[in-house]
Amino acid sequence: TAFEEECIRTPHYLKAWLFYLDHKATAALEARFFIFERALLSLPGSYKLWKAYSDLRVAQVLDIKSTNPATGLSKRLKPISHPDYAAINSVYERALILCNKHPIIWLNYARFLMHQPAPTRCRRTFDRALKALPITQHPRIWDLYLKFASQCGGETAIRIWRRYLKLQGLDAAEDYVELLLIKMERRKGPRYAEAARVLSIIMSDPSYVSPKGKTSFQLWTEFCELAVSHAESGSGLMNVLNVERMIRAGIAKFTDQVGRLWNYLARWHVARGKFEIARDVYEEAIVKVHTVRDFTMVFDAYAEFEESVISARMEEIAGLEEDTAAEDREALEVDVDMRLARLEKLMERRPFLVNDVLLRQNPHNVNEWDRRAHLWKERGNAAKVVETYSEAVATIVPKKSSGKLHLLWTGFATFYEENQELDQARKIFERAVNVVYKHVDDLAELWCQWAEMELRHKQFKRALEVMGRATVPPLLSKKTPNLGLIRYNDDELPPQTRIFKSLKLWSFYVDLEESIGTMESTKLVYERIMELKIATPQVIINCANFLEENKWFEESYKAYERGIELFGYPVAFELWNLYLQKFVQRHGADKLERARDLFEHALDKCPENFAKTLYLMYAKLEEDHGLTRHAMKIYDRATRAVSQADRFPVFELYIAKSVSFFGRTSAREIYSRALEVLPDKTARTMAVRFAQLEASLFEVDRARAIWSYGSQFADPRIDAEYWKFWQEFETKHGNEDTFKEMLRLKRSVQAKFNTDVSFISNQLLAQR
Repeated sequence: TAFEEECIRTPHYLKAWLFYLDHKATAALEARFFIFERALLSLPGSYKLWKAYSDLRVAQVLDIKSTNPATGLSKRLKPISHPDYAAINSVYERALILCNKHPIIWLNYARFLMHQPAPTRCRRTFDRALKALPITQHPRIWDLYLKFASQCGGETAIRIWRRYLKLQGLDAAEDYVELLLIKMERRKGPRYAEAARVLSIIMSDPSYVSPKGKTSFQLWTEFCELAVSHAESGSGLMNVLNVERMIRAGIAKFTDQVGRLWNYLARWHVARGKFEIARDVYEEAIVKVHTVRDFTMVFDAYAEFEESVISARMEEIAGLEEDTAAEDREALEVDVDMRLARLEKLMERRPFLVNDVLLRQNPHNVNEWDRRAHLWKERGNAAKVVETYSEAVATIVPKKSSGKLHLLWTGFATFYEENQELDQARKIFERAVNVVYKHVDDLAELWCQWAEMELRHKQFKRALEVMGRATVPPLLSKKTPNLGLIRYNDDELPPQTRIFKSLKLWSFYVDLEESIGTMESTKLVYERIMELKIATPQVIINCANFLEENKWFEESYKAYERGIELFGYPVAFELWNLYLQKFVQRHGADKLERARDLFEHALDKCPENFAKTLYLMYAKLEEDHGLTRHAMKIYDRATRAVSQADRFPVFELYIAKSVSFFGRTSAREIYSRALEVLPDKTARTMAVRFAQLEASLFEVDRARAIWSYGSQFADPRIDAEYWKFWQEFETKHGNEDTFKEMLRLKRSVQAKFNTDVSFISNQLLAQR
């Protein structure tokens, strides 16, 4: 044929052979094989010919379409003993003589060998491929090589994976571990020791990043679970790794998950039957963990471990035969009793262990130290209580303390007090008052507690001495050259330097003096408080009341005056109010001039919003003990001095008093001035009353003039009541002309309000 002639004429022309093979695509296999053999004799280095030839031969023994992507294997069309397998192997070997740089040939050959019971030949073929091909082509070979390793399993797979990890690093280590633990289980059993070794390498590499997104702690957890679950000697873990050292390394690394890791370490020893070592691990854990969560995990596991051991021992006793020696039975029973006592002791220790954990978190936690002391008190162990308090005050740094440190010292002293050891309690207080606390109030509270202790034991003189010591000013120094420069809230100075300005301390001291001291000593304490300028209005009032109760009235008045001098308005108003009431109540008309001077002094520089009460008291004094004319002058002054909101009621009272003392006609001048100074709203009301007063005096023209004057403040749409009163007045006292004049004024006023910009804006705001 033409194809045959072309191939004979140009045997080294590849396309001629390819056209010839395409032409013979439907011919018998033997004829096609023969053409391939002829072509390869002429072109032995042609990759296309070897690839097509090998694919054609393989297609006769394997169903390529049924290839499993996971394993790379296909269904066999001919039995493994068929001679075609050997022939195809020969074809691949011949192809690789000159085409050994083509990875497809190697991959197809290796995949074909995987279908044959020749693992050694297949493995060596993979090795030859890796040697022949450049390093850049190796990943393609390794993908199939690892599938072959999974297919083989056993030591072969381990060796292959180890070589792969040397090449690729640890990126595929997790897949290797999965192979060792899961995929090998169907063959010779999982390789726990090897899996643990690989996991240990992963965990030891700080730069390792899991391709599967696992955290470093998850990998540690997998390692611990693997080690604990297969701790038996047959797994080989003991020969490969020092598991205890590795878990302890994890405890040092993962400080926020130490509870779980301590439990893994203890379970490791339990699984190996080392119960005493496991108990030691639990004991070590509960004294080293730093969080309550970790402690709870370890303690619960510890208790469960003890209970399981006791249950096992009791089952062992129950399973003993009747002829068992009495000594053996007794030994087991003693062991059970000992373990039960140990478990009970462990449960009793739990509150103390939790307290230890919290103190390890923060050794300056005052509340936890105090709670620990109370735990020992509940158990009646006085020595431990003293030891706890002593350790607490030695450990806590006052500036770092959390909680009220003075309460700890107070509790320490109170413990000695409850045990009737007052001298020791005083020594504790003596030490406590020299501690540099964060806040001055803590030191003040401590001095007060000391004095209260002395009071409880009827040591009144000692209590006063304690408070006297507490309030002594510090010695002058470079830092404090002047006591007046010491500020109570100056944190740069120690509390002992500032304590003499503590109002809490002085208040307690003055109460103590009032109760058990003398009048002179109490008075001196009050004077000292005022000298230091730390008195509050309540202290001033208490001082004045105390002096008044003891008939020292002039001293009481001086206390009020010193308080007024210390405090300005509005505090001074309350003090003046009390002072003036008490003075007037006691002396009345006896010291009228002095009372007038006091009122004048009180009203001097008095804010207008506080003036009303003082003016009314002043006027009442004149009414009761002075002259009515003076009272009227005071009311008149009040109408000018009080605030705008208080003027109307003051005018009302002024008018009422004037009418009461001098008759109704005397109120005309007051009404007139009220209409001038009061705001529109109250001026309307005042105009109505003024007009009604004139009408009652039959001064109709005067009343009508007042109605007319007041109409400028009354909008007919809003203040309809004003115009109603005026209309009633005109109906009763007027005529047609006056009534028309009223209506005219009403219209003009309404027109005025309609065009008043301020009025309109106020109306809009009111609507909103």
